[in-house]
Amino acid sequence: MKTLIITLCTAVLLWNCQSKTETKEQTAVVERDTLVDGSTSRTALDYAGTYKGTLPCADCEGIETEVQLTENGEFVKKTKYLGKGDGKVSESKGKFEWKPDGNTITLTGVDMPNQYAVGENTLTHLDMEGKKITGENADKYVLRK
Repeated sequence: MKTLIITLCTAVLLWNCQSKTETKEQTAVVERDTLVDGSTSRTALDYAGTYKGTLPCADCEGIETEVQLTENGEFVKKTKYLGKGDGKVSESKGKFEWKPDGNTITLTGVDMPNQYAVGENTLTHLDMEGKKITGENADKYVLRK
């Protein structure tokens, strides 16, 4: 009887582990900015749309930012410095280009920094070198669709 119970428990554990593994393999998960199935943000995501958020600012309350991306490679970027100046909204338009990795875009014709990592319904503002900003405020550099 003990042998039967041990065998059944082992079978249930093995079945449970295999089910979780299959589920993980079937789900496209971002791992180091590349999707597990080999696709990229450019090929796998519906990136076109409007992204908004308030980015940190060294000498103001924040930079209200809106970036609109189109499927034909054009953008409109609007920024407004909060708590500083006249509250005027600055707007720039142009084309954006995909980096070879297929996960990062560069807005052409605008001042640096001008690179964003494209994620599922997000644009992550990158630093001057095109790297993700880390630290306790890293989540404040994400614009949401």
